[in-house]
Amino acid sequence: MITKYRKVDPLYPNIMILKEAAETIRDGGLVAFPTETVYGLGADGFNEDALEKIFIAKGRPMDNPLILHVASTKDVMDIASYVSAKAKKAINAFCPGPLTLVLPKNPQVPYEATAGLPTVAVRIPSHPIALKLIKLARVPVAAPSANLSGRPSTTTGFHVLKDLKGKIEMIVDGGPSRWGIESSVVDFTGDTPTILRPGAITKEMLESVVGQVHYDPGLSDNRIAPKSPGVKYIHYAPRGDMYLVQGDDPTMVASKLNELVKKYKSNGNRVALIATDEILKIIDSKQPDYKASLGSKHEQELIASRIYHLLRNCDKFNMDVILTEGLSEKGLGVAIMNRLLKASGNRVIKAE
Repeated sequence: MITKYRKVDPLYPNIMILKEAAETIRDGGLVAFPTETVYGLGADGFNEDALEKIFIAKGRPMDNPLILHVASTKDVMDIASYVSAKAKKAINAFCPGPLTLVLPKNPQVPYEATAGLPTVAVRIPSHPIALKLIKLARVPVAAPSANLSGRPSTTTGFHVLKDLKGKIEMIVDGGPSRWGIESSVVDFTGDTPTILRPGAITKEMLESVVGQVHYDPGLSDNRIAPKSPGVKYIHYAPRGDMYLVQGDDPTMVASKLNELVKKYKSNGNRVALIATDEILKIIDSKQPDYKASLGSKHEQELIASRIYHLLRNCDKFNMDVILTEGLSEKGLGVAIMNRLLKASGNRVIKAE
């Protein structure tokens, strides 16, 4: 299969390219496109054959549900059989944006989109290309992240090309994604909303609108299966072995990272070091084969936007071992640490 690759200005998108992409989706094809979170791999959310193509292209297990992307609040009401008052408040406050709502599904939603669950995950993206494409397609667009299953998500069109060239019909490259991590997924089917996957819409933000919000126990207990689309299996992982060093004292964290770099280098490994500016200032810069900054520990949005790009660089440069630091789990830090822990397979080393 030849994959068409089209660059589009996110502020002034070429309507003819987006019409071509929308027609491809309506015809049952797959189109990767930018959203404000990460790139999505889009298909007609009501076309069972097209949905199956997503799973094949990504190598994604069929029991992993998808997120349906729509263009308006009315579309959400059409896909869900019931939308609670709290869900409506969240939609009014955060949509369009990086929030996915889990709601009771309308019977017309295909089995392939929900993995047979009685619920459907739905989102209204805020990215202008995504919104225009969905409107032109005139169907709900099922769109998991546009990457090979288990690998770091894609935040640029070039990332998508590396993973999915020859596997999908078209890539719409609208530049880098703003947030760089996936949407917050929140279950609104119970009395108390439950965060199934943390993202840019934080617990504090949600509680300011809908009252008390819980975290899914599966986020912190590996013995409990997570309920969110996109996190049931190994996810976000680079090819090399990744380790997180955690500690309250930056000097001790830097010392432990230095120690680990030397240890793995002495065994013949290619070692990457990814850390905040604060840690990199006090660490031996000559040791790692690849060194990169996450940004300042105070710039959570910047850190979030860099994670997947840097992990993909580690794959590009054939790193055997990737060392990074644990970060504060306040605000957006909850989502950042969720992705880092997933990527590392929960391999945490204490700096003591």
